[in-house]
Amino acid sequence: MTSQYTKDYLQLHFIVFLWGFTAILGMLVSMPSVELVFYRTFISAIALGVMLLVGKKSFAIGTLDIVKTLATGVIIGVHWILFFAAARLSNISVCLAGIATISLWTSLLEPLMTKKRVKGFEVVLGLMAIVGIVIIFNVEFKYAWGLFVAIVSAFLAAVFTVINSQFTQRHYHFTVTFYEMIGATVSIALFFPIYGAFFSDGVQLGLQGYDLLWLIILALACTVYAYSESVKLMKRIPAFAVNLAVNLEPIYGIILALLIFGEQEKMKPGFYLGTLVILSSVLVYPWINRYYERKALETDVLR
Repeated sequence: MTSQYTKDYLQLHFIVFLWGFTAILGMLVSMPSVELVFYRTFISAIALGVMLLVGKKSFAIGTLDIVKTLATGVIIGVHWILFFAAARLSNISVCLAGIATISLWTSLLEPLMTKKRVKGFEVVLGLMAIVGIVIIFNVEFKYAWGLFVAIVSAFLAAVFTVINSQFTQRHYHFTVTFYEMIGATVSIALFFPIYGAFFSDGVQLGLQGYDLLWLIILALACTVYAYSESVKLMKRIPAFAVNLAVNLEPIYGIILALLIFGEQEKMKPGFYLGTLVILSSVLVYPWINRYYERKALETDVLR
């Protein structure tokens, strides 16, 4: 019989596979990144609200936690805007390589934010991401700006992942995501006047071609299901392990991008070497973590 531990990790990797489509869907939508994220979070909030009502789940999580989840939603919104912007400033492959630094940021942020002991092996595995980024930067310098934006996006992702790992210990995961999507939607809507006046030629909310279809898939599959279920899994899987698994997103995304977009996604060999260095930590983390967990249990038994 498959253990719950194995089932959780299989579901996590299926979710990461879905996220591999995210940048591709973002490139298929014709509108700019800010408007794209507004639609994504707006559709997601409506879908989650309907699910909570139909499932007769409570919306109550306490006033303070509502404020905190709404604020976390702002961080998520900025993360997604930068994520899609990075893909357009460079390409999907470079964007996803930058996002893979989430594990490094999490290894540094989680102990600070949760007051847990720093795990040396997590820092070492996280530093491997830096080596990979240096290799990529050296061979694909023309995409430096896009790579930088992706790394900032990864930092924000690490912040809200650590925060969510605490929320899910107390509240229903769909309820947490519902308030976060509202926070993201409202903050972007409030930002629209400034955005339209100083950062673009006006807010572009008009839909073209298959935009609505791509946005619905992005909202329902990659957000309502994938994001919410990842929040749920954080009840049983450490935030660092979740973000380390997310490092596989570039593999899925790069392969899919090559199949869909062809020549424009082909990179120099050094790029793939750097990406491999970043992602290799994913393969060794579960074994190292379980080794230390068993060692800790054996120590407790001997005491």
